[in-house]
Amino acid sequence: MLLRGLNPPRSFSVMKRKRSLAIELQSGVKPGPPQSFALRANTLRGKKPPQSKPSLGLGFRLALAEELLAAKRTRVRFVEVAPENYLGVGGRRRRLLDEARERWPVVCHGLCGDLAGAQPLDWDFIQQLKTFLRQTGVAWYSDHLCYTSTPRAHTHDLIPLPFCHRTVRQTAVRIRHVREMLDIPMAVENVSATMRAVPHEMSEPEFISAVAREADCQLLLDVNNIYVNACNFGFDPKRFIDRLPLERVVQIHIAGHDRRRPNLLIDDHGSPIAPPVYDLLRYALRRLPQRPPVLLERDNNIPPLPQLEEELDRLNEICREVYAHDDTGRSDTQRQATVDHARSTPSAAICR
Repeated sequence: MLLRGLNPPRSFSVMKRKRSLAIELQSGVKPGPPQSFALRANTLRGKKPPQSKPSLGLGFRLALAEELLAAKRTRVRFVEVAPENYLGVGGRRRRLLDEARERWPVVCHGLCGDLAGAQPLDWDFIQQLKTFLRQTGVAWYSDHLCYTSTPRAHTHDLIPLPFCHRTVRQTAVRIRHVREMLDIPMAVENVSATMRAVPHEMSEPEFISAVAREADCQLLLDVNNIYVNACNFGFDPKRFIDRLPLERVVQIHIAGHDRRRPNLLIDDHGSPIAPPVYDLLRYALRRLPQRPPVLLERDNNIPPLPQLEEELDRLNEICREVYAHDDTGRSDTQRQATVDHARSTPSAAICR
């Protein structure tokens, strides 16, 4: 595989609910065929219908954990962790996670699944991951749609994939294998990049759609990554969203970025959300047939919690605005269709 472009930047380092603290999602993903893993996550039977109250989450980071746990009031309704940071770990890190699980539902977002890699899957790691996911009680597991290793080393970088038919087949097979081993629905996330890999046989939305279809998996839609790539490679981010299988979106990520040059943005997870990214989120929410949970990512330059709450307030305003507009003038039949839609999604266990 050849890579064209600039040197890549250093990257940043919920099924069954067994606890009574389960929250309902105001959304849903259109189920696939009867054999689809998406149907395995139908956890809303008999629950109240989705409401217009947004479900907002925050990445659970050590630098923020104690302040977040001590907060008496917060917009946070779920937290997300990278399981690699907790496998085989006890002490303070695990104690804080256990305290978070008592307060909020948890979702898990992997960093090094290497879902498209050519190297054999690490089954020992996957077994450890499976144990952790069961202990945590998540309803789905997500990871990045990229390479994370080379034949000789784990890169700790998210390396872009060649958008070709061979990579679609290889990636879909690996996702199916991992999902069957974990016995839990899976979602893949679109990544940001500063270069493109070759061969280049299709567009990125076509590639993502093909992988999701072949693997029968869900999507984690990263709005900031779409905006970053639109600036870096010169495409229309709204058209990009329109070409994705939006019925598969089970969660949204949003974050800040660093503008190095007018046409070079880096997804650094260390900056406030930019106004155009808020606008793109509003557009995505209007296009989605469901109301997935939205997670604010902040991994670097983590500010005091009140500053993050300001961003969560803005996200809450945007979600409420879109949901109120969508509900206006809808018939009872249409509302019931939305409820039925929501009951067949993994994320049905995430929002209340």
